[in-house]
Amino acid sequence: MEGARENAQQKAGKATGQMKDAAGQATEQAKQGVGQATDKARSTMQQQVDSRSTEYGEQVGSTAQDIRGVAEHLRSQQKERPAELAERAADQVERAGGYLRDSDADKFLRDLEDFGRRQPWAVMAGGLALGFIASRFLKASSSRRYQQSTRRSTPQQFGDGSESPRPEPLPPSAGGAVTPDPPATPVGGGPHA
Repeated sequence: MEGARENAQQKAGKATGQMKDAAGQATEQAKQGVGQATDKARSTMQQQVDSRSTEYGEQVGSTAQDIRGVAEHLRSQQKERPAELAERAADQVERAGGYLRDSDADKFLRDLEDFGRRQPWAVMAGGLALGFIASRFLKASSSRRYQQSTRRSTPQQFGDGSESPRPEPLPPSAGGAVTPDPPATPVGGGPHA
């Protein structure tokens, strides 16, 4: 009897160990799946940032060329000081375009982190400004939605500016039944008279 009990305990222990191993393998596979999905999402995001920044860098570079054209036009009109300012602006815009075109997502993140470490107050001020802008946007869109919802509940207006008549409740007659008033006839015999 005791041998059977020990045999059953050994089998139960072996089964428990196998279940733990299977659970551990399933957990490990789930972790690997999540890790692969995270890596894929990160890679896709980096590719998007890289392609968009390159595109924006080219657009900014084109803008710099346009500003240089303005500077040349100002020089042709003998306006040296404004032409010099436009040329400086074009240099700055071209430098920004080159940064966008040549940088990748990791460089953007490193530069942003470095800026945040050097200028924490500027980052906080930028966050506050973005929060304020977002709140103004939400408030403006909220009032627009409110105005649209109140317009739907107001009476319709005709082309001449008059409102459509609201139906009034019918008064009860002497017999207790409700009878509608006779329709009014327009003066002049009809609507097209």
